Amino acid sequence: MDKTYFVYILASKRNGTLYVGMTNNLERRITEHKEQIKIWKREWKINLIEKDNPNWKDLYYLF
Repeated sequence: MDKTYFVYILASKRNGTLYVGMTNNLERRITEHKEQIKIWKREWKINLIEKDNPNWKDLYYLF
């Protein structure tokens, strides 16, 4: 079992949105970002959040 993890910072473009995360498979995570998350439009993401979390409650405190 691979216990090596990577902390990464991805940018949408120069001086654009920064994405920070951690993964144990950097190649897979970059591919997921490029093929799924990045192509989702902002409006779709907002609608997804508001469907289940209309008040944008910080979910950190649920854990």
